[in-house]
Amino acid sequence: MFKMKNYSFIEQTIPHESGAKHVSGYANYIDDILEPEGTLYGAIGYSKKAHAIITKLDLKEVKKSEGVISVVTSLDIPGRNDVGAVYDGDPIFTKKVEYYGQPLFAVAAITTELARKAVLKARISYKTLKPIVDVREALKKKLFVLKGKKIKRGNPIKKIKKAKNYIKGSFGLGSQEHFYLEGQIAFVIPQEDNDFKVYSSTQHPSETQQIIAKMLGQKNNTINVDVRRIGGGFGGKETQSFIFASICTLLSKKTRRPVKLKMDRDDDILITGKRHDFYSDYEVGFNEKGVIEGVKIKLLSRCGISPDLSGAINGRALLHIDNAYYLSNVLLENYLCKTNTSSSTAFRGFGGNQGMMIIENIVDNVAKYLRKDPAEIRKLNFYQKNKKNITHYGMKIEDNVINEIFKKLIKSSKYQQRRLKIKKFNSKNKYLKKGIAITPVKFGISFTTTHLNQAGALVHIYYADGSVHVSTGAIEMGQGTYTKIAQLVANELGLNYNKIKVSSTRTDKVPNTSASAASSTTDLNGAAAINAVNKIKQNLALFVKKKYKLKSGKAIYKKGMVKFKGKTFSFNSLIKEAYLNRISLSSSGFYSTPKIFFNNKTFTGRPFFYFCYGAAVSEVLIDTLTGENKILSVDILHDHGRAINPAIERGQIEGGFVQGAGWLTIEEVKWKPNGELTTHSPSTYKIPAVNDMPEKFNVKIFKNLNKENVVNKSKTTGEPPLMLGMSVFFAIKDAISSIANHKIIPNLNAPATSEAILLSINDIKNKI
Repeated sequence: MFKMKNYSFIEQTIPHESGAKHVSGYANYIDDILEPEGTLYGAIGYSKKAHAIITKLDLKEVKKSEGVISVVTSLDIPGRNDVGAVYDGDPIFTKKVEYYGQPLFAVAAITTELARKAVLKARISYKTLKPIVDVREALKKKLFVLKGKKIKRGNPIKKIKKAKNYIKGSFGLGSQEHFYLEGQIAFVIPQEDNDFKVYSSTQHPSETQQIIAKMLGQKNNTINVDVRRIGGGFGGKETQSFIFASICTLLSKKTRRPVKLKMDRDDDILITGKRHDFYSDYEVGFNEKGVIEGVKIKLLSRCGISPDLSGAINGRALLHIDNAYYLSNVLLENYLCKTNTSSSTAFRGFGGNQGMMIIENIVDNVAKYLRKDPAEIRKLNFYQKNKKNITHYGMKIEDNVINEIFKKLIKSSKYQQRRLKIKKFNSKNKYLKKGIAITPVKFGISFTTTHLNQAGALVHIYYADGSVHVSTGAIEMGQGTYTKIAQLVANELGLNYNKIKVSSTRTDKVPNTSASAASSTTDLNGAAAINAVNKIKQNLALFVKKKYKLKSGKAIYKKGMVKFKGKTFSFNSLIKEAYLNRISLSSSGFYSTPKIFFNNKTFTGRPFFYFCYGAAVSEVLIDTLTGENKILSVDILHDHGRAINPAIERGQIEGGFVQGAGWLTIEEVKWKPNGELTTHSPSTYKIPAVNDMPEKFNVKIFKNLNKENVVNKSKTTGEPPLMLGMSVFFAIKDAISSIANHKIIPNLNAPATSEAILLSINDIKNKI
């Protein structure tokens, strides 16, 4: 147990509350929960076609299979047969197949192995239809999940035509598999009165509760969702967990027994959605210096079979298409393409990073066209602290520090000197080439769906020993939000950190919670917890001032003592005295983010409470004969405000960078033309490993308080650091460009796999 006696818990590197349990194996996940006698185990039968009408679903052999207790289909669903969070379109069990891996039925058996064997015995006949897999084909056929947007600022077409320099081109960004350590899993225990206790590995307990209730045709108060921790989510458990919790509950309802449904990794990847891959066409006009005068971008995103969260994700892509750049004249067209693939969903960055990559590629190409250092072109186009600080959606940027961060990192990383060294290295080496790049990050924080920017909390203080119990809507998925919330509460009450207990997230304790997403979990739930604490402190202040006839004045909670003007108590004695005088020592708390508003129709407003800033310099080495690459060195300067826990924030920065670099270099999602996913296991899908880490990894923090009234004046490090990985992609592109002495702009899409690098190199050689 961690011990600290100085009672100062802000900006302290307190270990993660479950850190020791994580590495020792004592952290309980859903599969570790003790199972009541009679527990059954589920498995899902899914389609082996991407687009088809089911003409026959024969489950006779499934039902007769060894150990099978029950089988459920769409006919067993008493209520809504859909798990779509915002729109319908994601049936629990379907009759018309729209993607390979779509669930058709499920079984409950006495073991997981027998359940998985049983689903394979289904005899299914299909009338096969032509699948649409490519977004460009979907665009031609006008297949969309939602209506797209067209956003215009200024007169971009005129500016592009009049510009001295002009480039047009296309750019593709690949998908990404979440690959959380803990796979999709649910465990449901039936209760009396047809209630259900649901353990689900989800980022959104309240929505899980609502969707299950709608499926069963019951009231929300009959479903209690309980989440202590999940083994990673990255957005993949914001909505994609719903179908597993629903199927598990349906099996439990039919059998009246506890049921556990845990997915095999291959089945998990086949059934669930991934990051949206984007394809873009662009035109850009710019002057001799490299200042962008007009830009036109058409974005196509793969949304899969349904809207899921695609509306918000594509919206955030459009909101981040500027990254850190002032675009005076811009035209954006966005198409949300329907394809016969699983519904694309939330993933760390939530569309923002796709938009940022598209503009970064354009800026990089402008620099290469002018044969200038991309860092200089980036600086020229940055937002400033004058009239060039209004975004294309009308928000004034008031906290801009990207210019300072960029300048400081260029100096500290010795960027210019290294560019010269790399130039010399490349001139002497025929087959090995180095590249370097520095890229900025400006990332907006808040849910762009305004009503989601709220949180609740419940705080109890126990009179017997003064210990504190905290419940919020926050989901602990490894990011340390429980630790930080405990630190905030300890600091607010002046108590030792060990006196604070943050409990599992439960829908019967804190209702109507927003998902743990959008990098807002601690901002929202930490503020709600503090609000609850302050209500208890108000109760105590009124009691003390009335009983001891003290004048008004703010009480000071510090080092286990509570000091009023004229009277000092130990915290424990004050709590006991308050209890004996029938003063409430429990309170709910609430917080809603101020200042934000957004009109989605006009695409204007202030969708973000604040921005996070950062920059990264990456140096890479590529082998021009094989396309292999290695990250040699990374220097990061990132703004996290006044951190609640610097060690946790540093871990998020480092982990986010690696995940971003993985997305842009080695993590390749591929479908066959018939819609079958080919990258559905660790043997066919590669995530970054230890040997993919940079050889030198320097992370520094830019000292900067959050200008907005956020808990502790901190800034989140959930999503923003992922975009620091952009520097790796553009360093690779720089290395490829050196083959033709930077006279030809490389044609390189993401991910920059060895194959993609080799193809880009061959393309350049053919043009020399």
